[in-house]
Amino acid sequence: MGKTYHPETVRRMKTQMNQKELKADSGESIRLVYDEEGDILEILFGENEPATGVELTDDILLRVNRAAKRAVSLTILHFSILAERTEYGPRSYPLTNLKTLPDELREFVIRAVTSAPVNQFLKVSYFQASRAKRIPFTYVEPLRFASAA
Repeated sequence: MGKTYHPETVRRMKTQMNQKELKADSGESIRLVYDEEGDILEILFGENEPATGVELTDDILLRVNRAAKRAVSLTILHFSILAERTEYGPRSYPLTNLKTLPDELREFVIRAVTSAPVNQFLKVSYFQASRAKRIPFTYVEPLRFASAA
């Protein structure tokens, strides 16, 4: 069973992360910028640069540099809700917006979210709706944020 965080613990985690620098497992610099009033967490992988925004869900935006084939940033709206653990584990969200992307971009985005550094913050799984139909889901990895605080 997943860990449920007390609301005060989530509040402390958020307050401590207004701006935080850390290193990815690869050694790449990562900057976390948290807007407490808007409950928005921006995760910047390396330097900010021009990028294409891809809405993974209504609350999670991935920015990618298609030419360099890398993730630039991840924006998580309603962070405290998305990072909250429930009695059944993490809150999971379907990646329904992937099906609207062109094939090449969809494949690139799937590789990006399942690879470092993005997969240090988002985890991806799927629901097997039928033998032929898989529905991808994601959840925010709260333990990574707690260790960064």
